[in-house]
Amino acid sequence: MRYAGWGRGGVAVLLAGVVALAGCANEADSKTAAEGKKASETTTTTTEDRVCDQKPTVVPVQAKPVDGTPSDLDITSFDGTVIRAHWFPADGPGPYPTMLMGPGWSQPGATEERDPILFGALSITGMNDAGYNVLTWDPRGFGKSTGLASVNDPTLEGRDVQVLLDWVAEQAVAATDRTGDPRVGMVGVSYGGGIQLVLAARDCRVDVLVPSLAWHSLSTSLNRADTVKVGWSGVLNTAATTFGGRLDPHITSAATSGTSEGVLSDEDREWFKSRGPGDLIDDVSIPTLFVQGTVDTLFTLDEGIENYASLRERDVPTAMIWFCGGHGTCLTDEGDTDWVKERTFAWLRRYLDGDESIDTGARFETVDQTGARWVGDDYPAEQGDPITASGAGTLQLDASSKAGPVTAPRPGSTDILSGIVLGITPAKAVTAIEVKVDPGDTDGLVLGAPELRFTYSGTTPAGSRPTRVFAQLVDDDTGIVVGNQITPIEIDLDGATRDVSVDLESVAFHARPGHTLTLQIVATTPAYAEPRLGGSIDMSAIELTLPVATGLKPA
Repeated sequence: MRYAGWGRGGVAVLLAGVVALAGCANEADSKTAAEGKKASETTTTTTEDRVCDQKPTVVPVQAKPVDGTPSDLDITSFDGTVIRAHWFPADGPGPYPTMLMGPGWSQPGATEERDPILFGALSITGMNDAGYNVLTWDPRGFGKSTGLASVNDPTLEGRDVQVLLDWVAEQAVAATDRTGDPRVGMVGVSYGGGIQLVLAARDCRVDVLVPSLAWHSLSTSLNRADTVKVGWSGVLNTAATTFGGRLDPHITSAATSGTSEGVLSDEDREWFKSRGPGDLIDDVSIPTLFVQGTVDTLFTLDEGIENYASLRERDVPTAMIWFCGGHGTCLTDEGDTDWVKERTFAWLRRYLDGDESIDTGARFETVDQTGARWVGDDYPAEQGDPITASGAGTLQLDASSKAGPVTAPRPGSTDILSGIVLGITPAKAVTAIEVKVDPGDTDGLVLGAPELRFTYSGTTPAGSRPTRVFAQLVDDDTGIVVGNQITPIEIDLDGATRDVSVDLESVAFHARPGHTLTLQIVATTPAYAEPRLGGSIDMSAIELTLPVATGLKPA
């Protein structure tokens, strides 16, 4: 690592990939759009017209209105797949910048009748009122679009959205930077966040991004330590089936093998890994505001940290904000619920509209377990003395040592995800190896990935399932797992003595004198595939280090 995120119904989530084609920067000055075409007309754009074109072939844009729905049209993509699009131009003659907003996994594109309702999401009306045209769409395999969902494959879903860009460029109400190059920003959550990274790496006509709850690698997010997140795999596949999704066979194959065997086949592992972005994030070179959730157990904070680091190291205008939410449920005080939306509009005003007077806020901002906000000049923040703890213990590897599930939502919570995710959310275990963590006189923000080291030996019966243990931090005041995060740790149980050093999932937690934590190491959790059980493990010389940020201050 360089450094030590729904639609109505509550089931919209997931994935992306990126192809690294040559990048280029759009001109900052918006120009008046060329004479536009009606949605009912077929237009053809040549390579000479596309100054920023990154597509390998020239594709005619065919658009046909949908009877009875004035906002809807069917756009034929490069391979004949029909993409159902939804067009909401701003009032007036324009030209206006255009916002593209992709939906969550399994969902059709937002319309005025089904605007997104998740934390911090922008509405179509709100964007229209701010002076932006809005284009949404049903990704291939979902809603009224044809084809198979392929997890934002850059050569499939990525090229689909390039065709949508071609269509936008021909609309009279759409501002352009040059012929064939519309002035475009992108927002969207989860699957709608991932497609932004796909498109920005593939096509330099995009001008600004706000990916919410997106990911860096499907290897680390869905399959950390080669351990399948069967809880989320089940949720996502149920969602796709419920809403009539048509999926690439690798998606269902991975769900089946993850549940039955605990690991993916080599073919499925490579298929998901190829969806990136991984190192291909290095081809995203436009202003980007990353939004992540502190209790996101699908695309954890580490995913956003990796993406942010790439842009920051290359001096691309970027910022990162964390809120109590995402693919998970906030079991602590969520604090103010409007600031994410405010920061998003400020980012768009500054980098899409070009208003240099706009204050986009701190480069990094997060909330702690009390809902209090902390701001800093950068991430990672300047570090102070860490909090450390040590211990030892022996654990019988059986089902009694289980972290989760959570049995009840936060009192008074209206979180629409609670009913879906509580059953796969880590909770304090009854049986575990435990190490008490006393902050001493520290009063500051634990920020980032705790480091865990230990020496171990153990044995387990023969079997095909992987050998793993899982580590989590529990807030002793509330009994809640910090950030709802648990980390799988790969081990070998052949009787030999070995050493392990691993970074746990990143967290944001306000440590104070007298407010202790407990490290728990357990045998299993409903968040991940069940490992091989039986036998025992003996751990000596357990050492835990919690990073404490001094470069942040309360907002």
